[in-house]
Amino acid sequence: MLERRSQVVLGLDPDPMALWPEALAEGPASPGGSDVAERTAMAVAVHCRAAIEAAGGACVAVKLQLACFERLGGPGWSMLAEVVAYARARGLLTIADGKRGDVPVTARAYAQGLLGDTPGPFGPVPGLGADAVTLNPLLGVDSLEPFVARAVGEGAGCFVLVRTSNPGAAELQDASVGGSPLHERLARLVHEAGEQATGACGLSSVGVVAGATKPGLLARLRELAPRAIFLMPGVGAQGGRVEELGPAFAPHPAGGLVTASRSIVDAHRERGGHPAGAAAAAADELREAAWALSRAAG
Repeated sequence: MLERRSQVVLGLDPDPMALWPEALAEGPASPGGSDVAERTAMAVAVHCRAAIEAAGGACVAVKLQLACFERLGGPGWSMLAEVVAYARARGLLTIADGKRGDVPVTARAYAQGLLGDTPGPFGPVPGLGADAVTLNPLLGVDSLEPFVARAVGEGAGCFVLVRTSNPGAAELQDASVGGSPLHERLARLVHEAGEQATGACGLSSVGVVAGATKPGLLARLRELAPRAIFLMPGVGAQGGRVEELGPAFAPHPAGGLVTASRSIVDAHRERGGHPAGAAAAAADELREAAWALSRAAG
């Protein structure tokens, strides 16, 4: 990560009705039938590859919103796997953003499908092969354990929802549980889950999702989860400012990852010019700001 001198994560949440022009170069799909799904999924993949090509040099990872691919059916999942492979071939880590969370037996299946492979009567079936996943912890620590175990075995990571960036997060995540906000209890849970998954740099492979839209909470969350890497969505389009995220980087320059989606991929809508050039400029500016902040915080 530090070799790339970047803590920026490129979020890919592709909207089939808002793709870059090169994704539509082959013209519209034929009406009806599977051809529509296949060509739409292919166009989404072209869009994502173009965004990675443009902005990836300023990033350390891409975060792929699984729902945006899954809604396109089987072809969408196939193109998701292609985009994951494309990003990894360019030296980028990949984060499967599905916010999974289920009973342990189902969590194990999710972990196999996203991080590893699934044993079968004819041999192992490869999964997506992502480098990390996002998880919903509300079913309890036993719902996280299969993911953590698989992540440790694969050299991968997990990011657990603690305080998200959406406006409605306060209704539950800031509610008092045993005298403290729920997000504090979740941060402690992350710390406990990651105690046996700490690397040589002192950071754990079990991280925190903490929205950049609530930077005032970061210092306290950092106290409660001192070894967790903070994945911080919400910079740019949601109003988060990278300059306010310093506490995340306190233990290490790699202690925070700044996620930006629309503010990079859709930068041309404000800046003008070709989407690729605008995305590259936006990503590079964010990289410089995050790197400077991380060095100052450390």
